Amino acid sequence: MRILFAGTPEFAALHLKHLIDSKHSLVGVYTQPDRPSGRGRKLQASAVKQLALQADLPVFQPPSLKDASAQQELAALGADVMVVVAYGLILPQAVLDAPLFGCLNVHASLLPRWRGAAPIQRAIEAGDTTTGITIMQMDAGLDTGAMLATTSCPIGAHTNAAELHDELASLGPPLLLDVLGDLPGYQKNSRAQDDTLANYAHKILKPEAHLDWRSGAQELDRRVRAFNPFPVCFSLLEGERIRVWQARALTTQAATETPGTIVGADDTGITVCCGENTLRMEVLQLEGGKALAAKDLLSAHRAKFAAGKCFDLPPASTD
Repeated sequence: MRILFAGTPEFAALHLKHLIDSKHSLVGVYTQPDRPSGRGRKLQASAVKQLALQADLPVFQPPSLKDASAQQELAALGADVMVVVAYGLILPQAVLDAPLFGCLNVHASLLPRWRGAAPIQRAIEAGDTTTGITIMQMDAGLDTGAMLATTSCPIGAHTNAAELHDELASLGPPLLLDVLGDLPGYQKNSRAQDDTLANYAHKILKPEAHLDWRSGAQELDRRVRAFNPFPVCFSLLEGERIRVWQARALTTQAATETPGTIVGADDTGITVCCGENTLRMEVLQLEGGKALAAKDLLSAHRAKFAAGKCFDLPPASTD
C-alpha cells in the first residue's frame, strides 16, 4: 500500500520504523514543526522527522492542515491510507477523505475507555488494571471512530508511565501491520464505539504534579507512577522542591499525623502521612541533584528528612 504517515514523538517514530521496514511504500511523512528545546532553546526536530530524514523520506511540517493549499499538497501524494500516531494536529474532513481508504489512528488505549491526549498516564492515575492499543478509522470526532482491531496488556501494581509507554509501543506496530495487510476486511468488520463508556484523557499539566498529601496514599502512588517520566511529581519541603520518582502506598500503615508530616526515614524510603494511610517515597531528587534511592539520599541529607518535618500542602482544589 502507498502509506502517508503522520506522527511526532518517539511513540510514533517506533511505528514509523516498522512501516519503513515493511513491504509497504511510504509516500510522505507529516510531523509537527520543529520546537525550541533544552536550555539553549534551540529548534529541535521531532523523533519522527529525525527518523524520516534518515530514511530519505519526504517530510512535511505544516503548522496546520486547515489551509486549502496544505490539503491539496497532501492529496497530491496519492496515498492509499494515512496512518496517524500521536500527530498532535487536527485533521479536517478534507484530509480524512483524501486517501483511498481514509485515515487510521493508532491509539494507546482500549477505546472508548480513554480518548484524548494522555491515555497512558490517565489509565495509571485512575487505577486501571488493563489497557491496550486500538487501531481506529478516524472520523471528525476526537478518537470517536470505528474500531478495526485491539490488543490488550495488563497494568501492574507498580507500573509507571515510561514502562507502559514502552510496552504499548511494542504492541502497536505488529497490530498495525496486521490491519494494513487486510485493510478492506478489517474495515468491513469494524465496530462502533459505545460513547457512554468514554472518558477524556486531558493533557497533563505541570501543576497536577504537585502532591496533595490530603489525598489518600493509593491515589498519590498512582499519580507518581503516572507522571514518571513527565512531569514528575514533587512536593515542597522548607521551600525546596523535592521531586518524587518512585513511591509506594503503605495501605496497612494508618496516618497518625497531619497530612504531609514525615513519620519515618530509613533505607527503604521516606514515609509521609497522607489523608488516608502513608506513602513511602523510594526514589527522590533534590534541586540541582540527580534522582537517588532513599538510602543514598539519606546518607548525606538525613537531617533534612527528620521525623516531624512537614511537606507543604498545595492550595486546595476548587474542582
